[in-house]
Amino acid sequence: MDKWFGSAGVCINENNELLMVLQGRREETKTWSIPSGGLEKHETFEECCIREIMEETGYEVRLIEKLFVKKGSYEEINLLFEVHYFLTEVIGGNPVIQDPDQLIYDIDWKSVDEISTLDLSYPEDREFLLNCVQRRWNFDSSIS
Repeated sequence: MDKWFGSAGVCINENNELLMVLQGRREETKTWSIPSGGLEKHETFEECCIREIMEETGYEVRLIEKLFVKKGSYEEINLLFEVHYFLTEVIGGNPVIQDPDQLIYDIDWKSVDEISTLDLSYPEDREFLLNCVQRRWNFDSSIS
C-alpha cells in the first residue's frame, strides 16, 4: 500500500468559531474541512500545518499544541494515511485563497451549530471538531 502523511490545523477565533475551507476537485461536490494537506519533502508535520493554513486561507498561525494523530486506510485506492492535528492560533494575515492545488473555493469561520450540519470532507472528524470548539480553548494559558 502507498502511504500519505499530512497535517491539519484546528483554529478557533475569539467568537468560538472554527476556521474552515470549502474544498473539492472541480468535478466533485464541495465539502467543508479544516485546513489540511500533505507533507512535503524535508518538512516537519508542524511546518506542514503552518504552510497549509497559509496556502488555503491566507492566515499566518502559530502552533499551540499537538492534538492527536489520525491513522487509517482507504482500501479502495490502496492508501494508508497518517494526519497530525494541531491546535493553532491566527497571528496575522488576511483571508485569501492561495492554494496551488486549486481545491479551495471558500474560507469561513463556522459556529458549533453550523459544524453540526455542514457537509464535511471527513465526517468522522465532526465530533472531535465540535468538542474542540465547545471546550473553548483558553489560548491565554498556552501563550508565553
